[in-house]
Amino acid sequence: MGIFDRIREGLRKTRDAIFGRIDQMLKSFTKIDEELFEELEELLVMGDVGIETSEKICDELRKRVKQRGITDPSMIYGLLAEVITEMLQGGQALQMNTKPSVILVIGVNGVGKTTTIGKMAARFVKEGKRVTLAAADTFRAAAIDQLQIWADRAGADIIKQNEGSDPAAVVFDAISSAKARGSDVIIADTAGRLHNKRHLMAELEKINRIINRELPDADKEVLLVLDATTGQNAVNQTKEFKTAAGITGIVLTKLDGTAKGGVVLAIREELNVPVKFIGVGEQIDDLQPFVPEDFARALFGADELEEEVPTIEQMSEQPEETDTPAEPEKKEPSEMEVIWAQIDAEAAADAAAQAEQATAPEPTAEE
Repeated sequence: MGIFDRIREGLRKTRDAIFGRIDQMLKSFTKIDEELFEELEELLVMGDVGIETSEKICDELRKRVKQRGITDPSMIYGLLAEVITEMLQGGQALQMNTKPSVILVIGVNGVGKTTTIGKMAARFVKEGKRVTLAAADTFRAAAIDQLQIWADRAGADIIKQNEGSDPAAVVFDAISSAKARGSDVIIADTAGRLHNKRHLMAELEKINRIINRELPDADKEVLLVLDATTGQNAVNQTKEFKTAAGITGIVLTKLDGTAKGGVVLAIREELNVPVKFIGVGEQIDDLQPFVPEDFARALFGADELEEEVPTIEQMSEQPEETDTPAEPEKKEPSEMEVIWAQIDAEAAADAAAQAEQATAPEPTAEE
Protein backbone atom coordinates (compact mmCIF):
# COMPACT_ATOMS: atom_id res chain seq x y z
CA MET A 1 0.00 0.00 0.00
CA GLY A 2 1.41 3.40 -1.02
CA ILE A 3 1.82 6.37 1.30
CA PHE A 4 -1.26 8.19 0.04
CA ASP A 5 -3.32 5.00 0.22
CA ARG A 6 -2.28 4.57 3.86
CA ILE A 7 -3.40 8.10 4.67
CA ARG A 8 -6.65 7.74 2.73
CA GLU A 9 -7.50 4.47 4.47
CA GLY A 10 -6.53 5.92 7.85
CA LEU A 11 -8.89 8.85 7.35
CA ARG A 12 -11.76 6.73 6.05
CA LYS A 13 -13.88 7.12 9.20
CA THR A 14 -13.46 10.89 9.22
CA ARG A 15 -14.14 11.11 5.48
CA ASP A 16 -17.31 9.03 5.71
CA ALA A 17 -18.64 10.64 8.89
CA ILE A 18 -17.99 14.29 8.04
CA PHE A 19 -17.25 14.95 4.41
CA GLY A 20 -19.39 12.14 3.07
CA ARG A 21 -22.33 13.63 4.96
CA ILE A 22 -21.48 17.10 3.67
CA ASP A 23 -21.46 15.77 0.11
CA GLN A 24 -24.89 14.19 0.62
CA MET A 25 -26.24 17.35 2.25
CA LEU A 26 -25.14 19.50 -0.68
CA LYS A 27 -26.92 17.18 -3.10
CA SER A 28 -30.19 17.85 -1.28
CA PHE A 29 -30.04 21.58 -2.08
CA THR A 30 -31.09 23.14 -5.38
CA LYS A 31 -29.70 26.58 -4.58
CA ILE A 32 -27.03 28.20 -2.43
CA ASP A 33 -28.64 30.01 0.48
CA GLU A 34 -28.07 30.72 4.15
CA GLU A 35 -29.76 27.48 5.17
CA LEU A 36 -27.10 25.57 3.24
CA PHE A 37 -24.27 27.36 5.05
CA GLU A 38 -25.94 26.83 8.43
CA GLU A 39 -26.25 23.08 7.82
CA LEU A 40 -22.67 22.94 6.58
CA GLU A 41 -21.38 24.73 9.67
CA GLU A 42 -23.32 22.37 11.91
CA LEU A 43 -21.80 19.32 10.21
CA LEU A 44 -18.30 20.76 10.55
CA VAL A 45 -18.80 21.45 14.26
CA MET A 46 -20.12 17.92 14.75
CA GLY A 47 -16.94 16.68 13.07
CA ASP A 48 -14.74 18.30 15.76
CA VAL A 49 -13.56 21.07 13.45
CA GLY A 50 -14.51 23.47 16.24
CA ILE A 51 -17.01 26.34 16.35
CA GLU A 52 -14.51 29.12 15.63
CA THR A 53 -12.85 27.30 12.72
CA SER A 54 -16.19 26.17 11.27
CA GLU A 55 -17.41 29.77 11.25
CA LYS A 56 -14.22 30.92 9.49
CA ILE A 57 -14.59 28.23 6.84
CA CYS A 58 -18.21 29.12 6.09
CA ASP A 59 -17.46 32.85 6.01
CA GLU A 60 -14.71 32.22 3.47
CA LEU A 61 -17.04 30.05 1.39
CA ARG A 62 -19.68 32.80 1.34
CA LYS A 63 -17.06 35.26 0.12
CA ARG A 64 -15.80 33.01 -2.67
CA VAL A 65 -19.29 32.07 -3.81
CA LYS A 66 -20.10 35.77 -4.17
CA GLN A 67 -16.80 36.66 -5.85
CA ARG A 68 -17.06 33.88 -8.42
CA GLY A 69 -20.79 34.11 -9.02
CA ILE A 70 -21.38 30.46 -8.14
CA THR A 71 -25.00 29.30 -7.94
CA ASP A 72 -24.71 25.51 -8.12
CA PRO A 73 -24.57 23.83 -4.65
CA SER A 74 -22.54 20.94 -6.10
CA MET A 75 -19.58 23.29 -6.47
CA ILE A 76 -19.44 24.05 -2.74
CA TYR A 77 -17.67 20.72 -2.13
CA GLY A 78 -14.77 21.71 -4.37
CA LEU A 79 -14.59 25.17 -2.79
CA LEU A 80 -14.55 23.58 0.66
CA ALA A 81 -11.58 21.44 -0.36
CA GLU A 82 -9.83 24.56 -1.63
CA VAL A 83 -10.42 26.52 1.60
CA ILE A 84 -9.36 23.67 3.89
CA THR A 85 -6.21 22.93 1.91
CA GLU A 86 -5.16 26.58 2.16
CA MET A 87 -5.99 26.62 5.87
CA LEU A 88 -3.65 23.69 6.53
CA GLN A 89 -0.69 25.30 4.75
CA GLY A 90 2.17 27.05 6.50
CA GLY A 91 3.55 24.40 8.84
CA GLN A 92 7.27 23.72 8.69
CA ALA A 93 8.86 20.31 8.44
CA LEU A 94 10.99 19.09 11.33
CA GLN A 95 14.04 21.28 11.85
CA MET A 96 16.90 18.76 11.89
CA ASN A 97 19.84 20.51 10.26
CA THR A 98 22.37 20.04 13.07
CA LYS A 99 24.19 16.91 14.16
CA PRO A 100 22.80 15.90 16.48
CA SER A 101 19.32 17.40 16.44
CA VAL A 102 17.00 16.82 19.40
CA ILE A 103 13.34 15.83 19.54
CA LEU A 104 11.68 16.00 22.95
CA VAL A 105 8.39 14.09 23.03
CA ILE A 106 5.75 15.05 25.61
CA GLY A 107 2.07 14.45 26.33
CA VAL A 108 -0.36 12.90 28.78
CA ASN A 109 -0.45 9.18 29.56
CA GLY A 110 -2.05 6.85 27.04
CA VAL A 111 -1.66 8.90 23.85
CA GLY A 112 1.04 6.68 22.35
CA LYS A 113 4.27 8.61 23.02
CA THR A 114 6.58 5.61 23.20
CA THR A 115 5.06 3.93 20.16
CA THR A 116 5.32 7.21 18.24
CA ILE A 117 9.00 7.49 19.16
CA GLY A 118 9.64 3.94 17.95
CA LYS A 119 7.97 4.60 14.61
CA MET A 120 9.75 7.93 14.25
CA ALA A 121 13.09 6.25 14.95
CA ALA A 122 12.38 3.57 12.35
CA ARG A 123 11.62 6.25 9.76
CA PHE A 124 14.85 8.14 10.46
CA VAL A 125 16.96 4.96 10.40
CA LYS A 126 15.38 4.03 7.08
CA GLU A 127 16.47 7.46 5.80
CA GLY A 128 20.07 6.61 6.72
CA LYS A 129 20.27 8.53 10.00
CA ARG A 130 21.81 7.24 13.20
CA VAL A 131 19.31 7.59 16.04
CA THR A 132 19.82 7.62 19.80
CA LEU A 133 16.77 7.13 22.03
CA ALA A 134 16.73 8.50 25.58
CA ALA A 135 14.49 6.45 27.88
CA ALA A 136 13.64 9.41 30.11
CA ASP A 137 10.23 8.07 31.14
CA THR A 138 11.63 6.47 34.28
CA PHE A 139 8.37 6.39 36.24
CA ARG A 140 5.90 4.39 34.16
CA ALA A 141 6.13 0.67 34.68
CA ALA A 142 7.63 -1.11 31.66
CA ALA A 143 8.20 2.15 29.74
CA ILE A 144 11.94 1.50 29.49
CA ASP A 145 11.41 -2.09 28.34
CA GLN A 146 8.87 -0.96 25.77
CA LEU A 147 11.29 1.60 24.32
CA GLN A 148 14.04 -1.05 24.24
CA ILE A 149 11.81 -3.25 22.07
CA TRP A 150 11.18 -0.37 19.68
CA ALA A 151 14.90 0.49 19.57
CA ASP A 152 15.76 -3.10 18.64
CA ARG A 153 13.03 -3.16 16.03
CA ALA A 154 14.05 0.15 14.48
CA GLY A 155 17.80 -0.38 14.67
CA ALA A 156 18.38 2.60 16.96
CA ASP A 157 20.74 3.07 19.92
CA ILE A 158 19.14 3.48 23.34
CA ILE A 159 20.39 5.03 26.56
CA LYS A 160 18.58 4.00 29.74
CA GLN A 161 18.96 3.83 33.49
CA ASN A 162 17.10 2.07 36.26
CA GLU A 163 13.44 2.74 36.92
CA GLY A 164 13.03 5.82 39.11
CA SER A 165 16.25 7.47 37.92
CA ASP A 166 16.49 11.19 37.24
CA PRO A 167 15.08 11.75 33.70
CA ALA A 168 17.43 14.70 33.14
CA ALA A 169 20.40 12.44 33.90
CA VAL A 170 19.20 9.99 31.24
CA VAL A 171 19.00 12.81 28.69
CA PHE A 172 22.50 13.98 29.68
CA ASP A 173 23.89 10.48 29.12
CA ALA A 174 22.05 10.23 25.79
CA ILE A 175 23.60 13.49 24.61
CA SER A 176 27.09 12.33 25.62
CA SER A 177 26.58 9.01 23.86
CA ALA A 178 25.17 10.66 20.73
CA LYS A 179 28.20 12.94 20.50
CA ALA A 180 30.58 10.01 20.86
CA ARG A 181 28.77 7.83 18.33
CA GLY A 182 28.08 10.56 15.81
CA SER A 183 24.30 10.26 16.03
CA ASP A 184 22.20 12.42 13.75
CA VAL A 185 19.20 12.73 16.04
CA ILE A 186 18.32 12.21 19.70
CA ILE A 187 14.71 11.40 20.56
CA ALA A 188 13.80 11.67 24.24
CA ASP A 189 10.84 9.85 25.72
CA THR A 190 9.32 11.53 28.79
CA ALA A 191 6.82 10.61 31.47
CA GLY A 192 3.17 11.41 30.90
CA ARG A 193 2.37 14.74 32.45
CA LEU A 194 -0.31 17.38 32.77
CA HIS A 195 0.40 21.06 32.29
CA ASN A 196 -0.84 21.85 35.82
CA LYS A 197 1.40 19.33 37.63
CA ARG A 198 4.19 21.60 38.80
CA HIS A 199 6.74 18.92 39.68
CA LEU A 200 6.38 17.28 36.26
CA MET A 201 6.67 20.60 34.44
CA ALA A 202 9.72 21.43 36.58
CA GLU A 203 11.23 18.12 35.48
CA LEU A 204 10.63 19.08 31.85
CA GLU A 205 12.30 22.45 32.44
CA LYS A 206 15.32 20.65 33.91
CA ILE A 207 15.57 18.42 30.81
CA ASN A 208 15.41 21.50 28.60
CA ARG A 209 18.19 23.17 30.59
CA ILE A 210 20.42 20.13 30.09
CA ILE A 211 19.76 20.13 26.33
CA ASN A 212 20.36 23.87 26.01
CA ARG A 213 23.58 23.66 28.03
CA GLU A 214 25.07 20.61 26.30
CA LEU A 215 23.82 21.36 22.78
CA PRO A 216 23.32 25.14 22.66
CA ASP A 217 23.33 25.33 18.86
CA ALA A 218 21.34 22.19 18.12
CA ASP A 219 18.00 22.22 16.35
CA LYS A 220 15.36 21.19 18.87
CA GLU A 221 11.73 20.19 18.44
CA VAL A 222 9.26 19.78 21.29
CA LEU A 223 6.50 17.54 19.95
CA LEU A 224 3.20 17.10 21.76
CA VAL A 225 1.57 13.73 21.08
CA LEU A 226 -2.23 13.85 21.01
CA ASP A 227 -4.86 11.13 20.73
CA ALA A 228 -7.21 12.04 17.85
CA THR A 229 -10.05 10.06 19.42
CA THR A 230 -10.34 12.71 22.15
CA GLY A 231 -11.57 15.30 19.63
CA GLN A 232 -11.84 18.80 21.05
CA ASN A 233 -10.04 17.74 24.21
CA ALA A 234 -6.93 17.52 22.04
CA VAL A 235 -7.37 21.21 21.24
CA ASN A 236 -7.55 22.03 24.94
CA GLN A 237 -4.39 20.00 25.65
CA THR A 238 -2.55 21.81 22.87
CA LYS A 239 -3.58 25.18 24.27
CA GLU A 240 -2.36 24.26 27.75
CA PHE A 241 0.95 22.70 26.71
CA LYS A 242 1.69 25.48 24.24
CA THR A 243 1.80 27.92 27.14
CA ALA A 244 3.55 25.63 29.62
CA ALA A 245 6.08 23.77 27.48
CA GLY A 246 6.73 25.80 24.33
CA ILE A 247 5.74 23.05 21.92
CA THR A 248 6.88 23.37 18.31
CA GLY A 249 4.60 20.79 16.72
CA ILE A 250 1.94 18.11 17.07
CA VAL A 251 1.87 14.38 16.44
CA LEU A 252 -1.75 13.27 16.09
CA THR A 253 -2.15 9.54 16.69
CA LYS A 254 -4.98 7.02 16.23
CA LEU A 255 -6.61 8.85 13.31
CA ASP A 256 -7.56 5.50 11.82
CA GLY A 257 -9.73 4.68 14.83
CA THR A 258 -11.88 7.80 14.92
CA ALA A 259 -14.18 10.03 12.91
CA LYS A 260 -12.74 13.10 14.69
CA GLY A 261 -9.94 13.88 12.25
CA GLY A 262 -11.40 17.35 11.76
CA VAL A 263 -9.60 18.34 14.96
CA VAL A 264 -6.49 18.88 12.81
CA LEU A 265 -8.16 21.98 11.37
CA ALA A 266 -9.01 23.39 14.79
CA ILE A 267 -5.45 22.90 16.08
CA ARG A 268 -3.90 24.51 13.01
CA GLU A 269 -6.30 27.44 12.69
CA GLU A 270 -7.13 28.32 16.30
CA LEU A 271 -3.74 27.69 17.92
CA ASN A 272 -1.33 28.12 14.99
CA VAL A 273 0.58 24.98 15.94
CA PRO A 274 1.72 22.86 12.98
CA VAL A 275 0.95 19.15 12.80
CA LYS A 276 4.24 17.37 12.04
CA PHE A 277 3.14 13.72 11.92
CA ILE A 278 -0.11 11.75 11.82
CA GLY A 279 -0.64 8.16 12.92
CA VAL A 280 -2.97 6.27 10.58
CA GLY A 281 -2.49 2.67 11.72
CA GLU A 282 -0.65 0.25 13.97
CA GLN A 283 2.12 -0.78 11.57
CA ILE A 284 5.61 0.68 11.90
CA ASP A 285 5.19 2.57 8.60
CA ASP A 286 1.84 4.08 9.58
CA LEU A 287 3.35 7.21 11.13
CA GLN A 288 3.42 9.66 8.23
CA PRO A 289 4.73 13.23 7.87
CA PHE A 290 1.82 15.64 7.65
CA VAL A 291 1.44 16.92 4.08
CA PRO A 292 -1.53 19.34 3.80
CA GLU A 293 -2.34 18.50 0.17
CA ASP A 294 -2.31 14.74 0.81
CA PHE A 295 -4.38 15.14 3.96
CA ALA A 296 -6.99 17.22 2.15
CA ARG A 297 -7.11 14.80 -0.79
CA ALA A 298 -7.67 11.91 1.60
CA LEU A 299 -10.37 13.78 3.52
CA PHE A 300 -12.35 14.65 0.43
CA GLY A 301 -11.75 11.49 -1.55
CA ALA A 302 -10.46 13.68 -4.39
CA ASP A 303 -9.69 10.75 -6.69
CA GLU A 304 -13.23 9.42 -6.30
CA LEU A 305 -15.16 12.59 -7.17
CA GLU A 306 -17.52 12.37 -10.11
CA GLU A 307 -15.95 13.80 -13.21
CA GLU A 308 -19.14 15.49 -14.38
CA VAL A 309 -18.99 18.08 -11.56
CA PRO A 310 -18.93 21.38 -13.52
CA THR A 311 -16.08 23.84 -13.30
CA ILE A 312 -16.52 27.53 -12.54
CA GLU A 313 -15.73 28.34 -16.16
CA GLN A 314 -18.38 25.92 -17.41
CA MET A 315 -21.02 27.57 -15.24
CA SER A 316 -20.50 30.91 -16.99
CA GLU A 317 -20.24 29.61 -20.55
CA GLN A 318 -23.30 29.85 -22.81
CA PRO A 319 -23.46 27.63 -25.94
CA GLU A 320 -23.61 29.50 -29.22
CA GLU A 321 -26.32 28.62 -31.76
CA THR A 322 -24.93 27.29 -35.04
CA ASP A 323 -26.17 25.49 -38.13
CA THR A 324 -22.99 23.46 -38.49
CA PRO A 325 -22.71 20.07 -36.84
CA ALA A 326 -21.33 20.33 -33.34
CA GLU A 327 -17.84 19.02 -32.79
CA PRO A 328 -17.40 16.35 -30.15
CA GLU A 329 -17.24 17.97 -26.74
CA LYS A 330 -13.85 18.05 -25.10
CA LYS A 331 -13.72 16.58 -21.63
CA GLU A 332 -13.33 19.43 -19.17
CA PRO A 333 -11.42 18.98 -15.92
CA SER A 334 -13.50 18.72 -12.77
CA GLU A 335 -13.51 21.46 -10.13
CA MET A 336 -11.28 19.33 -7.90
CA GLU A 337 -8.82 18.70 -10.75
CA VAL A 338 -8.59 22.45 -11.34
CA ILE A 339 -7.94 23.07 -7.63
CA TRP A 340 -5.25 20.41 -7.30
CA ALA A 341 -3.58 21.58 -10.51
CA GLN A 342 -3.38 25.11 -9.10
CA ILE A 343 -1.96 23.86 -5.79
CA ASP A 344 0.60 21.62 -7.54
CA ALA A 345 1.66 24.49 -9.82
CA GLU A 346 2.19 26.82 -6.85
CA ALA A 347 4.20 24.16 -5.00
CA ALA A 348 6.36 23.54 -8.09
CA ALA A 349 6.98 27.28 -8.48
CA ASP A 350 8.03 27.59 -4.83
CA ALA A 351 10.38 24.61 -5.15
CA ALA A 352 11.95 26.07 -8.31
CA ALA A 353 12.48 29.43 -6.60
CA GLN A 354 14.12 27.78 -3.61
CA ALA A 355 16.38 25.68 -5.86
CA GLU A 356 17.42 28.77 -7.84
CA GLN A 357 18.20 30.65 -4.64
CA ALA A 358 20.23 27.71 -3.27
CA THR A 359 22.36 27.43 -6.43
CA ALA A 360 22.93 31.17 -6.92
CA PRO A 361 26.68 32.04 -6.89
CA GLU A 362 28.05 33.85 -3.86
CA PRO A 363 28.95 37.52 -4.56
CA THR A 364 32.69 38.13 -4.94
CA ALA A 365 34.63 40.74 -3.02
CA GLU A 366 34.90 42.88 -6.15
CA GLU A 367 31.13 42.89 -6.55
